[in-house]
Amino acid sequence: MAGKDIFVMSLEEIRRLKVVQSAIDSRITQKAAATILGLSERQVRRLVKRVRDKGDNGVIHESRGRPSNRKLSDRIKRKVIFLYKKRYGDFGPTLATEKLSEFDGIKISTETLRKWLIEEGLWEKRRKRSIYRQWRPRRECFGEMVQLDGSHHDWLEGRGGKLVLMAYIDDATNTIYARFYDYEGTMPAMDSFKGYVQQYGLPISVYLDRHTTYKSSKKLTEWEAFAGIESLSQFERALKELGVEVIHALSPQAKGRVERLFGVLQDRLVKEMRLRGIKRKDEANAFLGEYLPKYNEKFRVSPVNETDAHVRLPGYFDLDRYLCIKAQRTIKKDNTIAYEGRLYQLEASNSKKVAVEERLDGTLHMISKGMVLKYKEISERPKRVAVAKTDLRAYNRPPKPSKDHPWKKRWQTRNVAPPKEAYAYQCK
Repeated sequence: MAGKDIFVMSLEEIRRLKVVQSAIDSRITQKAAATILGLSERQVRRLVKRVRDKGDNGVIHESRGRPSNRKLSDRIKRKVIFLYKKRYGDFGPTLATEKLSEFDGIKISTETLRKWLIEEGLWEKRRKRSIYRQWRPRRECFGEMVQLDGSHHDWLEGRGGKLVLMAYIDDATNTIYARFYDYEGTMPAMDSFKGYVQQYGLPISVYLDRHTTYKSSKKLTEWEAFAGIESLSQFERALKELGVEVIHALSPQAKGRVERLFGVLQDRLVKEMRLRGIKRKDEANAFLGEYLPKYNEKFRVSPVNETDAHVRLPGYFDLDRYLCIKAQRTIKKDNTIAYEGRLYQLEASNSKKVAVEERLDGTLHMISKGMVLKYKEISERPKRVAVAKTDLRAYNRPPKPSKDHPWKKRWQTRNVAPPKEAYAYQCK
């Protein structure tokens, strides 16, 4: 164990001692020693003199082991601890330092007070661990993953209604696609995704948040959880039917690329539309058609792999069959179904179930066993005839039994005497 006057050298001091000793033994010049140590020749001469006078300890700084000249006295420390116990017992070190300076005229650093409180057992060392976030490299190919989100902002700066910008940004190249809508919901998400697919093709995966539009908030029953049934939102269901992987982010920072994109567009795009006096949603979407290509040309980055991973759909592929709201309904015996509070009459069908598809253009399609059924809405249902209150009571009154009703003769068919109540009833 090291004694009071024994100091342990650091690795840098051992290295310095070796070079200085080589200069003392004339194996190298003091100029060469200065170059090796990164010091001036004058400082090397001082080190050489100290090593000759004090030995190996000459390379150790003389202030090692000595109290600091700026150390506060024990009297101030005792006074601070006393005041803390008396007035600031539930204060944190930062607030206590402020109040000691404000009310007591004692100026000390927060870390000094924190150290004193820990030594006295008045404060526990607390280490605030931030959430560990790891930098994620970009995907290699264009179309391998796109980030999707909606931005609620006063894009028209009061010149028109508030709009939501549904934006897509490619993770590999920063290529963006965007459209304005009145709200962030299932239909805007599907319509914007259809526009993206028509322009670029189907991406491999989509990275989005846990908004109810993108992830269902329905709680599964015990039976559904046991059976492994997954609750999907309409948008998530549509993407999985198209073979697109859906990735849900657990925090906004996870999809920081699209979040930073909104910060840029809320500055640049807003000013561009202001200069052009755009006041309506259709004007804003028309402007995006000419603005986005210029933006992509300016801010697009080169991917690691130049392969385009998008899947181009053939012309005969009906994308609307997937990007729609789907629901199952049971066909009643009169070949009618109820959907969204309305009644529809179907043509004859051998199936008991029908799939209702609400397309992006607002039309409804009834499909049973792969066949599209014709239907018509029943606009007027038969109305019930209003019955007067007195007549309703008379209608609900049970009928009066006849004189020869078996109930009245039940006592006559038995060899027993009827009770007095029955006899009184028959006499009436």
